[in-house]
Amino acid sequence: MSSDVNGSIGIGLLGAGVVGSEVARAILYPKVSSVGDSGLELRRVLVRDASKERPGIPTERITDDAESVLSDPDVAVVVEVIGGEEPARSHITSALSAGKHVVTANKEVIAKHGDELLRCASDNGVALSFEASVGGGIPVLAVLQDSLVANRIDTIRAIINGTTNYILTAMGETGASFTDSLAEAQRLGYAEADPTADVRAYDPVYKLCILARLAWGASINPDDVYREGIEEIESKDLRYARELGFKIKLLAIGTSGDDGIRCRAHPALVPMDVPMADVNGVLNAVEFNGDRVGPLWLQGRGAGAGPTASAVLGDVLRIARRIRAGDRSQAKLVAVGEREVATSPKVISTMDEMRIRYYVRLSALDRSGVLAKIATVFGDTQISIASVIQKDLDDARGIADVV
Repeated sequence: MSSDVNGSIGIGLLGAGVVGSEVARAILYPKVSSVGDSGLELRRVLVRDASKERPGIPTERITDDAESVLSDPDVAVVVEVIGGEEPARSHITSALSAGKHVVTANKEVIAKHGDELLRCASDNGVALSFEASVGGGIPVLAVLQDSLVANRIDTIRAIINGTTNYILTAMGETGASFTDSLAEAQRLGYAEADPTADVRAYDPVYKLCILARLAWGASINPDDVYREGIEEIESKDLRYARELGFKIKLLAIGTSGDDGIRCRAHPALVPMDVPMADVNGVLNAVEFNGDRVGPLWLQGRGAGAGPTASAVLGDVLRIARRIRAGDRSQAKLVAVGEREVATSPKVISTMDEMRIRYYVRLSALDRSGVLAKIATVFGDTQISIASVIQKDLDDARGIADVV
């Protein structure tokens, strides 16, 4: 393994898409990147189609054979930026088992298989680093693991999906429909051709599970987290919310208390006078509340080639420094974590156990007595109404929106 104190450190790159190509160029041309004279050597780059031209990456380093990367004795660090669950999980496992350090941006794999992969890293005395899996270029995990280690984290509240934040921002500012705003996000490269993971909130759920593992030592199955996407939101919902003094944001929220841990990701009404309401476009923001530090706010670009590559390369360079120093403690630090708990607290995964305020919009006949009947139904189920507005009367049908 190329880990000699005075020699270069071999890097094997799995994936050469938008992020992978950025990482490759930074390593190949260090004098024109922020990597500088780091002694990194890009040994091999795994791609799906080896015949496709990859500007800036020498063809002799490109391969479609994963084993040629994972078994290369001169590769000390494997960087996985393929995305998706498989074959990424299998490749990461193989690399760790072969005694290679791994850096990944894969939130799905870490959320679903983090425990087994961290154990594999620890068993083989290597590091598994995944800063880029949450928040793109924002150093969320580093702050949580290192800077806040003296704090008990009570609450995590975050906007951690740039695609949905862009769509909701566009709908609120222009009145465009969800469909049109999504199409614009795809045209600008802010949304994938298949946006399911984003708009249906799978992506923020994966990231919240990772944050919960590091904050509370809890292993949470993404399937057990309440999840609601933004597909059903209409532009008039954002308009009505604004009239009530709110903006609609897709939030990932985690709390830890005496009754256990609660995690959920769903659209929420955010009061206009709090900072989270002003996080617009593709920006991400994460707020931790610690018992000593109080609320701590991190904001920045949560996606894209540059920010994600920044986090990936940061992990690579940290591991490289430790290799050169002959220090393998990074493996234990990342694999075991600084927030071990004796027993994992109860995870409350259903919304049924929560008392929470809701926004409700329904269509009703514009007739006297209808509002009274609606109020009666709510009252009979012990739900109090904070405010009511009637909007967008359809005179032809005699129907109005009641919010």
